[in-house]
Amino acid sequence: MFITQEVAPYVEDGIMSQEGLDFPQYLTDNGRSVRTFMPRWGSINDRRHQLHEVQRLSGMNVIIDDSDHTLVIKVASIPQTRAQVYFIDNDDYFHKREMLLDEAGEPYEDNAERAIFFARGVLETVKKFRWIPDIIHCNGWATLFAPLYVRTAYRDDPPFATPRIVFSLYDDVPEALPGLELAKLVRYRSLNERVLRNAGFSLKGNVALRQILLTYCDAFIEARPGVAPELLKAAREKGKPVLEYREDLSYADKADFFESLIND
Repeated sequence: MFITQEVAPYVEDGIMSQEGLDFPQYLTDNGRSVRTFMPRWGSINDRRHQLHEVQRLSGMNVIIDDSDHTLVIKVASIPQTRAQVYFIDNDDYFHKREMLLDEAGEPYEDNAERAIFFARGVLETVKKFRWIPDIIHCNGWATLFAPLYVRTAYRDDPPFATPRIVFSLYDDVPEALPGLELAKLVRYRSLNERVLRNAGFSLKGNVALRQILLTYCDAFIEARPGVAPELLKAAREKGKPVLEYREDLSYADKADFFESLIND
């Protein structure tokens, strides 16, 4: 299960977007069942990219800070491959809006809410699939809250009881997202202020987003050289496996890393 903020050709080519295309395809070609999810950013044109709404999956409301937000699920097939991508969409968070930064190059004030909506939208969709992944692979800032929800509010749902969570680090993890009041925004089901406080999170001011990853992820991939050294050092100290960056690191190496986690 790939939760990623970028997949080529829907986002301009880069290391993350190209891997979002090629790695799932590699696993599919080698007999694995793969599902990929990304936000439907405003730069993605439904007609040009041939997205269509999946009516049987859409129509739920995700409540964030006591406000309802409609969840729309779209899907597209990547040309010349057997791969499909599911898009999490909502007019408030994604329509006519870019990724992390706005047109002036500033972070959107509601980036935390956007990431929370994306994470919960993905998990609600997977529940409807009745599909149980072995690995949940997260890529990018937009996926930061998926590990938190999988290990708390969704842990009793069958799809999320057993998967190992892997986070690929392409850039350093931000100290905080604008407007983030953790207990207020993320609460859902069993996930509440008491759970967060018991896990050692600060509920006011800057939230250590790195702590979310260190607490709830099982393993890490160093996707760029020298990225997030303090986080990876702390992960190793906690005994969490880290696949280190190498220039010749292949998709076969990453697949083997996944297998080692599944079989551990």
